[in-house]
Amino acid sequence: MHSNLTIYMLPRFVALALLIMAASPLRAQQALTDRLSASGETSLIQTAPSASSTFQKSTVASAWLDLRQNAATHSKAQTAPGWVEAISMVPAQETDGTAKTVFRIRLAKPSGDYSVLFFRLFFDDKADARPELVAWDELGAQVLRSGALGSGVGLATSDSVVVPMRGISTIDVEVPGDGKTVRGAYLDWMTSSEVVHPVNTDHREIIPEPFSAAAPLHPPDQDTEQFGTVTATLAAETINIGPDVQEAADFQFGMEAQPLIALLTFEVASPRIDSPPEVYANGQALGPATLTLPDLADPGYRGEMESLVKQMQFQYTGWVRVQKIVPAENLKVGTNDIVVIAAAAGPKSAIRNTQIQLKYLWDKSDYLLRPGH
Repeated sequence: MHSNLTIYMLPRFVALALLIMAASPLRAQQALTDRLSASGETSLIQTAPSASSTFQKSTVASAWLDLRQNAATHSKAQTAPGWVEAISMVPAQETDGTAKTVFRIRLAKPSGDYSVLFFRLFFDDKADARPELVAWDELGAQVLRSGALGSGVGLATSDSVVVPMRGISTIDVEVPGDGKTVRGAYLDWMTSSEVVHPVNTDHREIIPEPFSAAAPLHPPDQDTEQFGTVTATLAAETINIGPDVQEAADFQFGMEAQPLIALLTFEVASPRIDSPPEVYANGQALGPATLTLPDLADPGYRGEMESLVKQMQFQYTGWVRVQKIVPAENLKVGTNDIVVIAAAAGPKSAIRNTQIQLKYLWDKSDYLLRPGH
């Protein structure tokens, strides 16, 4: 993949507002699935007993729902908070000319000020099996449809949808095929609060993610300059990468002046957390980049065991922000070449929203001049 770009110093711009909504933390619960039958609607869950028919705000817990169809030998019916009334699976049936499997989740709104649900689905992102959320009311009328989730990159991933729950009692996960690409779902009720923000900050559209995940990147459409730092998008689209040079992502861009330092930032899909992508600048190896990882409680982590290897390796099945410092001596005035390649020990992956920042001397730069010894 080649990308060509010339970076220019542009006037500073004023960005729009930043709105942040908070999500409540994950609570411990069992999440083991019974093996599913080959036909008919199959119940997947036992709702945890509740002391009363109402749910108090202080006791509303999040839910992790295991939707995998392979049961371990020790598995038993999973439990969930009382507001998850039932989960079932309808095996593949013909819908709009395509055989689709449906995971049906029936919900009861907790008492209190809860009207929005955070729904994060974990699945294998295959181009011919992209799942979709469909919400229904009590009368069986369709209220909303999310559209296809994921991007078809062929990797294990997750995607989030914020669902306004007014009148909604059931959410379906529709997926083409036998449904075995769907792995699980994390659900949490959301609250909102007034948040102050600096006026002169970049506009960010943030879907609040639990477990302290970094907000999605939004590379600028045009080069921007602020306080002597130029930010430029190298490629916003998704690019598949592998451990071979032929499978690397290659970016070319021009510079009019030598920067003091540069920062490469992008997002990577489903990386092995101990093997981040590696970066090259103008033919020089800069080493592995740095992953910004969510909390280890995030259900997106998946363990992997290999024969003759005692240590379990972990892959994060989602998009992770990645950064790499590019020293000034590795750049030059004129055309520069940045290459991103998957680590030799890691699996094939994909990157997106690749951008670079170039820091120049600014008239109000803060720096120290230390005398030599």
